[in-house]
Formats: sequence, C-alpha cells, structure tokens
Amino acid sequence: MNFHTPILLLAWKRPKAIKEVIDALRCHSPSNLYIACDGPNPSRTDEAELVFETRRVIDDHIDWPCSISKRYSDSNQGCKKGVSTAISWFFENCEQGIILEDDCVPHEYFLPYCQALLNNYKEDSRIWCISGSNFQEGRWRGDGSYYFSRYNHCWGWASWRRCWQHYDPEMRCWPQLRDSGYVSSLFDTKAETLYWTNIWDRLVAEGQPDTWDYQWTFTCLINSGLTILPNGNLVRNIGFGADATHTKGEQHFAKTWNAPPELVHPSFVLRDKDADAYTFDNAYNRARARRKSITSLPSKVARRIISLTSRIMQSAKNYLALSGH
Repeated sequence: MNFHTPILLLAWKRPKAIKEVIDALRCHSPSNLYIACDGPNPSRTDEAELVFETRRVIDDHIDWPCSISKRYSDSNQGCKKGVSTAISWFFENCEQGIILEDDCVPHEYFLPYCQALLNNYKEDSRIWCISGSNFQEGRWRGDGSYYFSRYNHCWGWASWRRCWQHYDPEMRCWPQLRDSGYVSSLFDTKAETLYWTNIWDRLVAEGQPDTWDYQWTFTCLINSGLTILPNGNLVRNIGFGADATHTKGEQHFAKTWNAPPELVHPSFVLRDKDADAYTFDNAYNRARARRKSITSLPSKVARRIISLTSRIMQSAKNYLALSGH
C-alpha cells in the first residue's frame, strides 16, 4: 500500500525508538517523508554517537521507494527551536500533513485516520488539529469514532498550513491577553485558568520549560480551534524514561493501542466538555487528581492522611528554621 499524505518524522538521539516508528510505518509505505534530526549537545560526550546512530537507522530502515527530504542540524537547537522550526519547514513545503516524534509509534489505522480527516476538514476553519492520542481511559465520547476537544495532544498528530501559520513560539500576545481579563473565557474552571496562566507566564518570562507544544496549545485556544481526538488510542508513547527530555516519570496514558473499529463521523461538531474536564483532572493537573483520590476515601482515613501530611510538612519547616536555612 502506498500512502501519499506527507509525514514529518522528528528524531534526535534514540535509534531504537526511531526504528520502531519506521517499522510501524512500513505497512503503508508512505511516499513523501520529511525528516528532521537535531544535533548533539557538546557538553554530553555520548550524544554525538547516539545522534549518528539514529541517522544511520533512518538511512538503513526506510527501505521502500519514497521521496525523502532531510533537515539535519549540526548543533543542538533544543526542544523549542529544534521542533518548532522543523514543523514550520514542513508546512512551508506541504499544505497539510502528519507529525510523528521518535517516541510515538502509530497503529496501522493512524495514517488512514489522519489522511481521511485532513481531507474531510481541510476547509473547515473550526478544526485546527487531529491527534492520535486518547486520554479517556476507556470512556467513549459521543456517537462517532472521534470527538472534539480544546486540547491538542501532540503524541502523533496532523494539521494544516492554514493553522500552523499562526504559531508564535514567543507568545508575544500573551501579556495583552492575560491583562485583558479574557483568559477565563478560554476555560471552564478557575483551576484550569490558573494552571495555564502559570505555564504561559513562565514560558514568556523565563523561557522555561524548553518546549514548543504549550505554545501550540495556546495558538489553538486563542483562535477557538478544535482538535479531533479518537475514541481509542492510536499512538503508543514509548518515550517515558531516564533519557526523555520531559517525560521522565511514570507513564499513565498511551501505553497501548485500542483503535476504533472504523471511521464514523460524529453527528455534531461540538466540544465535549466532560471529556476535557477528565483530561485536565487526570492528565494535566495530576496533583489535583491525587487530592481528589484522597478525599474520596472514607472520611476518617482521608482526615488521617491529610493530618499526617500536615504534621510532616510542619516538622520540616521547624527543622529548617532551627538549622538556620
């Protein structure tokens, strides 16, 4: 099978992971590949070898006839600049396409799913992103095989030039929006407003964390752009671990594939508010989810846990005060 929608592969220093992604693509033999690979960090002696091995795997394992365009960096650009400029390069050359990072392994249904929806919603200015990730943990949303969300998960996704052209990695309009009082209009709860305000304030003021995707979420939100999310997970994230840039902790989502049986369009193009609330509580604001899990215990047990936590924190403060810290 020959697949014609352009695909951007984002690689760096994980040769085993990129090989798994390439192997997953082989069943469709995509004919139009764009490959971006960041360079090694000079302060880390092992990175040059890993980057070289990653690029060798790319050359050796893409063994089907296809057009390949490469954008390889000699130096390390970092997550923000390296990824965002690669995506901009991709959309300068393509009206629409699919983006996969080297730790996002697609199900065989993912490419046809993206291609069909890219074509179906090409002229629909309400839709800004198509994602292969599902964070609903088995909850089916709506009457189609996908639903609409405000959250644009980027573990395997697709979009159009018409949307990405609005992307600003520096978020220059954020201070104006924050001070306008309209930020709360983007969200359903004060907790969401505070969560994202803190993230965007830090991004603009400190340039931290070194990432590109919070800015893409901001772009979609301020343009009222909807994301299509599948009622089942179409991309496995294999990037959690010590060598990850951001996902170093325990993996909670996208561990396995569970693709919907067929593509069924939902009856209405409306955001699923309940699904977004679940995503915020359980995927983004996990500290809040942990507090809710404690308070859902029998009241006596919950009170004991909260009381013990408070005593430990107070003891720590007393120790620091006595020791002069």
